[in-house]
Amino acid sequence: MKKEQGSLAINSENIFPIIKKWLYSDHDIFIRELVSNGCDAITKLKKLEMIGETALPDDYKEKVEVYVNAEEKTIRFVDNGIGMTEDEVKEYINQIAFSGATAFLEKYKDKSSEDQIIGHFGLGFYSAFMVADRVEINTCSYLEGEQAIHWESECGTEFEMSDSDKDTVGTEIILHLNEDSYEFSNEYRVREVLEKYCSFMPVEIFLTNENAEPQYETIPSEEVTEDDTVIEEIVEEPKAAEKDGEEGEEGENEEKKEPVKKTKILKRPVPINDTHPLWTKHPNECTEEEYKEFYRKVFQDYKEPLFWIHLNMDYPFNLKGILYFPKVNLEYENAEGIIKLYNNQVFIADNIKEVIPEFLMLLKGVIDCPDLPLNVSRSALQNDGFVTKIADYITKKVADKLSGMCKTDRENFEKYWDDISPFIKYGCLKDEKFKSKMKDYILFKDLDDNYMTMKEYLENVDVPEAEVVEKGEEENDSEPQEPPKTVIYYVTDKKQQSQYINMFREENKNAFVLTHNIDQPFISNLEMGEDNIKFQRIDAQVTEDFVEEMSEEEIKEKKDALTEIFRKALGKENLDVRVEKMKNEKIASMITMSEETRRMQDMMKMYAMNGMGAMGDFGGETLVLNVANPLVQYVENHKDGDKTDLFCKQLYDLAMLGHKPLEPEAMTEFVLRSNEIMELLAEK
Repeated sequence: MKKEQGSLAINSENIFPIIKKWLYSDHDIFIRELVSNGCDAITKLKKLEMIGETALPDDYKEKVEVYVNAEEKTIRFVDNGIGMTEDEVKEYINQIAFSGATAFLEKYKDKSSEDQIIGHFGLGFYSAFMVADRVEINTCSYLEGEQAIHWESECGTEFEMSDSDKDTVGTEIILHLNEDSYEFSNEYRVREVLEKYCSFMPVEIFLTNENAEPQYETIPSEEVTEDDTVIEEIVEEPKAAEKDGEEGEEGENEEKKEPVKKTKILKRPVPINDTHPLWTKHPNECTEEEYKEFYRKVFQDYKEPLFWIHLNMDYPFNLKGILYFPKVNLEYENAEGIIKLYNNQVFIADNIKEVIPEFLMLLKGVIDCPDLPLNVSRSALQNDGFVTKIADYITKKVADKLSGMCKTDRENFEKYWDDISPFIKYGCLKDEKFKSKMKDYILFKDLDDNYMTMKEYLENVDVPEAEVVEKGEEENDSEPQEPPKTVIYYVTDKKQQSQYINMFREENKNAFVLTHNIDQPFISNLEMGEDNIKFQRIDAQVTEDFVEEMSEEEIKEKKDALTEIFRKALGKENLDVRVEKMKNEKIASMITMSEETRRMQDMMKMYAMNGMGAMGDFGGETLVLNVANPLVQYVENHKDGDKTDLFCKQLYDLAMLGHKPLEPEAMTEFVLRSNEIMELLAEK
């Protein structure tokens, strides 16, 4: 059988419709691509001057100009960059996907750095055909003696080339918009796109509406530079000085006049971009007010950020940026941030997960990394280990900043903690490296609103033997025993659990206050990484610290009697009852639930909330009765009394109220029963 080998043939008629429709997901991105090409052309020209390949005129001022014309339905892009010769037009424009930036860097790789050369793929120009029926190019090369060239195409697959009368170095691209894209001849629509993608490009960009009067910036004369063009000059006459009201020596009472001063006010075009954004500067050069102003400008958020992290790295990759920790009211607002990703000051996208660790997407900030391996559309990344290294670096810098604040600026760190703790805890859940750096700097608030780390708690708080939990009730030398765990108590609702908190305070015991939704998965995560600790809510059990000793016979006798009475009165055959002789006899009854059972219930409720079906109540509560309390003693001694059932129900509901809210029906019965008991007391 005859074998044949060869290369696949792809012609423009087949591929161009795909490029027009699918090259970019957002059609407005053509503005970014064509402005970026203009910036590239200017950067190339400046580099050629730097290495002595050409000379620029003294009055040269780099700029990219965008002109919109709603009447003619056109948008023009004009730069004063390197321009193109006829051969270069054939090479760069007539060959799809030939990258001019790549060719330029290859030619001058020994004489020039790659900084600020944006283009990579040579497809950016063809984004114009997503919105235009006809595209024209007028270009004039910086090389002396080269004829300016006019290029035109109506479909992108066929073109015409001819001489152009353009007499200035640079390139002009004219887009005759198609019917679906007339919006891009509107000044305000184009300004919106420019501000989105081009706000920080390294070359000044000017937008002009050819159907309206140009807009200018008025500036004082002392701020005028040689590059400014005087559009209008205004002279302000000085005001006469006020007369002195008191007569002095001869001549002093005459009218005083200030020396003549002339203030010139000039006007100049206003660029839409900032060519030297704050992140390009060294942190030592930036003031606090500049950081805040940049935050307000970029994110339109007029609540001051808590603090920020300035990223500035040159090796082993180039990365700069600023990350802000915003002040967020998590009770009423979504904790959703914005991390803007730039490549050489060209906006790429928001919140690209390959570069930005997931937990940092709750922050607001900008990151500029020229070394990113972008794909054709520049809005997604090619997967490789380099991207992972960038994400790891960002995580490390954030962890270093936060841990450094805890060590050297503890007062401010505590002040910020309630606002930033969800970010940090979420980061620990999502990123093991971040957790390993931050675990010793996680703050917990105690019952007295003081902050401490877990290490400080374990070092400074007296942990009695009752808090040591041994796994395995019987010793077995043949089986390895798990090490004892130190119990760290916590509360989730200071009001709801106030009865238990009062017991803790009476015994000079402390607990952490964990009220945020993220706290439960967070402490479970901490337990998995620490073999010597166990978190337990203060209503999980009544420990020996709160009770007096009773004999086993007495406990069994009273438990059997009270269990029978309460199960019958409440109609709960499986009610778990425990009796204790508490130090505080005013406490009649309490509800406890083991930590494991409560966490399981919380998990099942979460599954139900996520649409995984309704989950029933597992129960699991234990009714703890204080046999030192007179009311419990009354119930025990009046097993068949007329009011025994009434008191049993009331004691159970009172215990449950200190544990969790009653259901509506149970709450109604509790109120009616309370009224009945007060009536009985009134009769006496």
